[in-house]
Amino acid sequence: MGQDYKNIAIIGAGASGCFCAYHLIRAGFDITLFDKSLALRTLLPTGGGRCNLAHAEYDFKDLAKNYPRGEKFLYSIFSKYSTAETIATFEEMGIQCYTQNNGRIFPDSNSAKEVRNIILDNIRRANIIKENVIELKPIDSGFRIKTSRNSQTKNCSNEYFFTHVILALGGHSGYGLIENLDIKVIEPRPSLVGLNTRENFKELSGTVVKKVCYNGLTDDLLFTHFGVSGPLIYTISSIKAFDKIPYKLSIDLAPDLIDLQGDLNENPHKEIKNLLSKYLPQKIVAYILRDFDSTTKAHKINGKMRDIILNNIHNFKIEIIGTNTGEETVTAGGIDLDEINSKTMEIKKYPNLFAIGEVLNIDGLCGGFNLQNAWSTAYVCAKGIQKSDK
Repeated sequence: MGQDYKNIAIIGAGASGCFCAYHLIRAGFDITLFDKSLALRTLLPTGGGRCNLAHAEYDFKDLAKNYPRGEKFLYSIFSKYSTAETIATFEEMGIQCYTQNNGRIFPDSNSAKEVRNIILDNIRRANIIKENVIELKPIDSGFRIKTSRNSQTKNCSNEYFFTHVILALGGHSGYGLIENLDIKVIEPRPSLVGLNTRENFKELSGTVVKKVCYNGLTDDLLFTHFGVSGPLIYTISSIKAFDKIPYKLSIDLAPDLIDLQGDLNENPHKEIKNLLSKYLPQKIVAYILRDFDSTTKAHKINGKMRDIILNNIHNFKIEIIGTNTGEETVTAGGIDLDEINSKTMEIKKYPNLFAIGEVLNIDGLCGGFNLQNAWSTAYVCAKGIQKSDK
């Protein structure tokens, strides 16, 4: 196997780092993982604590369509390791899975904590060092890593040497490690995040509107004290992660409301607020009718009033002025994919230096897609290191 001359470090003990360690350990390599925080900490909140491991899309090209950044790059990755291979690996680890009607795949235990424990048990041979990596420097025989036990200081406590290094830093920090290596990084932006609005929706806070529509996308919308959130907004925030703020959205709150005039004619003595409540929550109806007397009978709603109400519903205007700071769990941006060999995840300018997971300029929509990026790039990296040994 030749592992005698391969001394492998993985910087970051998140999903991609630990998954890569699993495959390399199974191939017979000794692995050192560096992370200043709890290993697999970021796995715990996924899927609302149930751990949405993957998505039941088994065609690799269709799977890649769920990534606003990275779709074409992922063709090569997913053709080697996609959803079916992911499920097989988790079963190999001892994690059985099931698929919801919406395609999201969860462990039978519905416990991210249990998944974390099982993965860590499967990589117990890895040497996990809880130190903050503050310097990565290429040297003739490989790489030098400097660490500090205190993440708030640059005082070095230890120095390590490795022939191979894998960057599994996540998308929120760590780019400082490579700022002197001439590796292009797309500045990270929040993705899958709630959006702050110029409009004050505090009176609607906590209200959910089901199956609203934006530019052909249909999902649920949640009003919050700072603006809007929920599945549809997460998708919009991902698609528009690099759009200049402020920007405006026009959302159809009730795409199934086809014939309001017909409803008015059939219910002439019904108050307009009660008529609309069969389509929308009462708080939303009150907001839509804020410029009207909401107790007006249907037969008194003239054509002009009807058209204003319909416009308020089908073209609900929102102006986005920012993202909800601190809420994001995923970022758009990261290491430019032109820097990466998609067959091995190796950084082209630096032999034996690799990058996997969210540190790359790859991000997916909600539903297990971001973890799939972690699993797949980790596997391809591990296989790339193994092949170079032969």
